[in-house]
Amino acid sequence: ITERGEITGLSVKEATTLSRQLNAGRLPVPLQVIRDQTISPVLGSDFVDKSVKGGLIGVAAVMLFMILYYRVPGALATLGLIFYAVFNMALFKLIPVTLTLAGIAGFIVSLGMAVDANVLIFERMKEELIAGRRVGGAIEAGFGRAWTAIWDSNVTTLVACIVLYFLGRMFSTAVEGFAVTLFLGVMISMFTAVLVTRTLLRLFIGTGAAQKPKLFSPHLGGK
Repeated sequence: ITERGEITGLSVKEATTLSRQLNAGRLPVPLQVIRDQTISPVLGSDFVDKSVKGGLIGVAAVMLFMILYYRVPGALATLGLIFYAVFNMALFKLIPVTLTLAGIAGFIVSLGMAVDANVLIFERMKEELIAGRRVGGAIEAGFGRAWTAIWDSNVTTLVACIVLYFLGRMFSTAVEGFAVTLFLGVMISMFTAVLVTRTLLRLFIGTGAAQKPKLFSPHLGGK
């Protein structure tokens, strides 16, 4: 735009913001069009579909690993992850949250953090069982001693989400969407990992199968 131009379809606030952005990035150099390409909106939809499919495959692989490696706790953690996904989707609908490509990425990252919390708890439980502790005591010790590590890692992530959110509001809506979904996911993951999975394990203690430590890890087969 050399002298004057007009952009329609915007509010006064949006037009003022766009004008400032154009003037701030103005350079006194000539521009030459090298290539002009029109991208169909189907391309963005295709990327979203592939991201959802990739996320589902990743979640299924993680659930399978948890069940094979941690056995009963892994199966209960898988149920906790299902609760986690349902709570997330419900919250996204209530707020509401638009699931863009970046938003889906934030949701998948938060899912990984939910699994990470379960891994910390189960590894601590396994150590207690190897030391000869009863299953009930090992479960309580696992949750109690792993909580500080879970809290520290999640709080630092939440702080990073807050920073990304405010930066995203100024520079990129994609960053903002990633920060929102990751923040909500981390909050819910702490709830499901500590409360839902713990409640399911406490219910399992009341069954006769809970007295078989080998059901808690393949490393305890001879115990």
